[in-house]
Amino acid sequence: MAQPIVSVRDLHKSFGSLRVLRGISIDIEAGEKVAVIGPSGCGKSTFLRCLNRLETPDSGRVVIDGIPLDGDRTNVDKVRAEVGMVFQRFNLFPHKTALENVTLAPVLVRGLAAGEAKSRALALLAKVGLADKADSYPHELSGGQQQRVAIARALAMTPKIMLFDEVTSALDPELVYEVLQVMKTLASEGMTMVVVTHEMRFAREVGTRLLFMDEGRIVEEGPPARVLDSPREARTKAFLDKVL
Repeated sequence: MAQPIVSVRDLHKSFGSLRVLRGISIDIEAGEKVAVIGPSGCGKSTFLRCLNRLETPDSGRVVIDGIPLDGDRTNVDKVRAEVGMVFQRFNLFPHKTALENVTLAPVLVRGLAAGEAKSRALALLAKVGLADKADSYPHELSGGQQQRVAIARALAMTPKIMLFDEVTSALDPELVYEVLQVMKTLASEGMTMVVVTHEMRFAREVGTRLLFMDEGRIVEEGPPARVLDSPREARTKAFLDKVL
């Protein structure tokens, strides 16, 4: 049996006296689309950031594609190259065009030749519907367009896993659709995805598994339709009664 592409065991993380993660354990298979839901402050984003070592757990273990993240610095850098992450805020370089934002990391981190990086970036900008915006700067783009550039930038590293941290929550409602469509395309192509989201319809349509987190723990998990329609835990039901 193939090893899971993500394996997390007994993950704990605190910030001062605030316990944010309290023993998270999960395996994620290649090709899975895991949606993570829960109230604000429940540890969703911290969990995601532990998967690529943007946050260092206090204890527990994260293994990405067979590489433990508690190993040496080389391990962490190698894993980060394989794990793309898109944030709530777009974090684009304001002084670089969309094309330059997408080509930078493949050249610096992957050692890709400039011409090859440019060809890949142009193809990815076309993939996210922004072929005509390659020479535009972030301030010339809408929030939805900036977020799609951020997705293209993450994909330019040809990651094995994509992490999405509430990527539509900073967008105007009419711009959410265009970003979710790009994510649906990625999902249909077989990308392994972990998505922290408030978009329940997206979780239902695209997710292969849904995690409900509360107070730093995974309270319930299962197929999205089952968790959303027939939650087994009282805490899950109380949360869904408020948001659905």
